[in-house]
Amino acid sequence: MNVFRLYARALALLARVKVLAWTLAVANLALAAAQFAEPVLFGKVIDTLSSAPATADAFPWSTLTSLLAAWAAFGLFNIVCGTLTALYADRLAHQQRQAVLSDYFEHVLELPLGYHGATHSGRLMKVMLQGTDALWGLWLAFFRDNLAAFVSFFVLLPLALVLNWRLALLLLVLCVVFAVLTAFVMRKTETLQRLVEDNYSELAERASDTLGNVALVHSFARIEAEVTGLKTVIDRLLAAQIPVLSWWALVAVLTRASTTLTMLAIVLLGTLLHVRGLASVGEIVTFMGFATMLITRLQDAVWFVNRVFAEAPRLAEFFEVFDAVPAIRDRPGAVDPGRLEGTVAFDAVSFSYDGKRPAVENLTVTARPGETIAFVGTTGAGKTTALALLHRAFDPQSGTIRIDGVDIRSMTLSGLRRNIGVVFQEGLMFNRSIAENLRIGKPDATEDELRLAAERAQALEFIERTPGGFDARVGERGRSLSGGERQRLSIARALLKEPPILILDEPTSALDAATETKLMVALDEVMKGRTTFVIAHRLATVRRADRILLFEHGRVVEEGTFEALMAKGGRFAALARDQFIAAAPGTPAEADATAAAAGHPG
Repeated sequence: MNVFRLYARALALLARVKVLAWTLAVANLALAAAQFAEPVLFGKVIDTLSSAPATADAFPWSTLTSLLAAWAAFGLFNIVCGTLTALYADRLAHQQRQAVLSDYFEHVLELPLGYHGATHSGRLMKVMLQGTDALWGLWLAFFRDNLAAFVSFFVLLPLALVLNWRLALLLLVLCVVFAVLTAFVMRKTETLQRLVEDNYSELAERASDTLGNVALVHSFARIEAEVTGLKTVIDRLLAAQIPVLSWWALVAVLTRASTTLTMLAIVLLGTLLHVRGLASVGEIVTFMGFATMLITRLQDAVWFVNRVFAEAPRLAEFFEVFDAVPAIRDRPGAVDPGRLEGTVAFDAVSFSYDGKRPAVENLTVTARPGETIAFVGTTGAGKTTALALLHRAFDPQSGTIRIDGVDIRSMTLSGLRRNIGVVFQEGLMFNRSIAENLRIGKPDATEDELRLAAERAQALEFIERTPGGFDARVGERGRSLSGGERQRLSIARALLKEPPILILDEPTSALDAATETKLMVALDEVMKGRTTFVIAHRLATVRRADRILLFEHGRVVEEGTFEALMAKGGRFAALARDQFIAAAPGTPAEADATAAAAGHPG
């Protein structure tokens, strides 16, 4: 997307306020035309004065008065129209900046997890802020200066040719010189400007990455190393930026020099033409005014090209993200299913991240309301991916997932996900109050409902101990809380949602043994009547599951109850023995496991 297409795309975003935008455009046209009245009228006044008789009785007062009145009228029009145009241009630019920022933010949130996994959040934030700032600046400049500057060329040059084509040739030569110079500098700096923006993106990503892992930086004494790394990026940025600034500074110097040269040329040529009777004094004065105005407009044009050229990489990045099509989105005709009963069926479901190795292969399983299905296996076996397909973080390449007999792809995403509660392995928290984090599960939850959900998740005790209670802020990503506290809030949040389908992704992984025991009792109560999927590495947490599916390399290699799988003596039993879990309570094997576990505290 070249510079001018980017500029046109930026203006196209004003379609939602096209009435105001067109009104401002017409006002700019009127201003551009009216501004040329001043030098023309000034020249007429000079000619009137220079040709008038010295006697008061014969002096053309009426002509002079008419010229001055017209001059005053045009001046008043320029002041009033210019002020109103600037005022409404400011309002339009600020309002649309916020509107586009909101649209971008919503669009980014709708992009699938796969996109976010491959794109740094610091880059997305930088693109949002710098992109909308660039749009705001371009819109403001367009209605305040750029449009009037472009219109001025189309009004000034024909008018100059009509008044005196010989003097007008000087103005044409000046325009050509500016155009050639600007094009030359653009070609010289194009690659460098893209490199500048790449370094800005790397700078944003690196700073965000470091600040997001400040505990790691401190624990490994990496402050100096991280600062050095950031300075290296800054040095590369400046190495690309300074030559760009130097080229545009050269343009600025030549622009200023052209003012003096053009004025001298007009005076010299005008004098020669006047001597030969080919130009009046008033015309010379008029063209000096034209030259001053044209140089100002040319400076505006150069500034505009410089601005658009500098902002082009930012706009390109912004539109690249803005145009990204979510791989997971509502299909045409998708319907909100309302509250579902919760019968979940995976039918020959397969999925691969890279198209080569299957993450999930030919998964077929049905879970009915009230059943608890456990997915177990080593890291990377496909457990989490399988359940990510259920709430459509991804869509399978083959096979179908149905809830209550309906393909989940025929449901709206929001309608589907309202029926599924997820407790992630990591307790994800906003930097907001405890109450606000819990109400993500149910925005209209009462204080009593919050307390009940927290109590059932074994979280009420620590909340009441915390200064501020439910109003206490949890810090960025919940850092003011322990891992166990975050996880209990995550579970309370899911309980508050009261979904018919529950996904527990290692829900007790961050809890101590005593809290885990209490929490499992609460979860047993909550899971009654719900379709529950539990992902677990620690097999002790899935003893009471109705069925256990053992995953290896994306495939289910064993399936059954805990006792049946242990009795089978296969891979699950071997995995369980490795974790000191016995086949059944009270057996010698359990006694041996308990004795072994005593020497291996968890």
